[in-house]
Amino acid sequence: MYGLQLAFYRFVALDNFKELRSEFFSTLKSLEMRGTVLLAHEGMNGGVAGTTEAVEKFQAYLDARYPGASYKKNPIEAIPYKRLLVKLKKEIVTMGVPEMSPPLVDAPRIQPKQLREWLDQGKEIVLLDTRNDYEVEVGTFEGAHAIGINHFRHFPKKAQELVADMGNKTVVSFCTGGIRCEKAAPYLQSIGFKDVYQLDGGILRYFEEEGGAHWNGDCFVFDHRTALTPELLPSGAIICQSCHNVVDKKFAGHCPRCETK
Repeated sequence: MYGLQLAFYRFVALDNFKELRSEFFSTLKSLEMRGTVLLAHEGMNGGVAGTTEAVEKFQAYLDARYPGASYKKNPIEAIPYKRLLVKLKKEIVTMGVPEMSPPLVDAPRIQPKQLREWLDQGKEIVLLDTRNDYEVEVGTFEGAHAIGINHFRHFPKKAQELVADMGNKTVVSFCTGGIRCEKAAPYLQSIGFKDVYQLDGGILRYFEEEGGAHWNGDCFVFDHRTALTPELLPSGAIICQSCHNVVDKKFAGHCPRCETK
């Protein structure tokens, strides 16, 4: 094993986020790490990789300055990123509703164990998948309701269409690692949903703690692995370079979706 890939995010008001760009870049460069970090007024979001020692040093750097960040780590044989980028953004997760910035508002969290218990018991809840349609196609919870979007910026409009039918139900929103739901769940509350939870740590933490119970398929991820099984192993899926859909690696070079067009 070469080292570790580290995905992290932290919603925290960063009034000086523009000035932090050079500090983040120089810190990561000194550790010989590569990847991409996004900085915005509402916080930080990134995926970087390096030796195990380098990743641990960078995590210690973040913990000392911005405690409470969410981390996901996985072993790598080589750095999957070609270069190091630190970008300035209006939002680290684009939803287009500035007043829903998580440093200012939050929604109740449900732990994976509690959700598993609810599902085992058959509790009447709405599992609201806040991810994009192409992610949902790879896998989702049994009986989940897909919001029906191809970009998170479309979430507010779609959510407003559901208030009449779901506003009085118990809703558990979920996404890959929890970052989108830190915006989605508070937004649902703001438009009239009465009983809303966000799955703490998202699908990946649920996999870590509860395995694949009540889950169908794999989980799409935004990195070189493409999709993970409930055992948190690469599924072998690839992205077709022609139609950009996720397909099994056995279809490399002859995507079945392309061939039916």
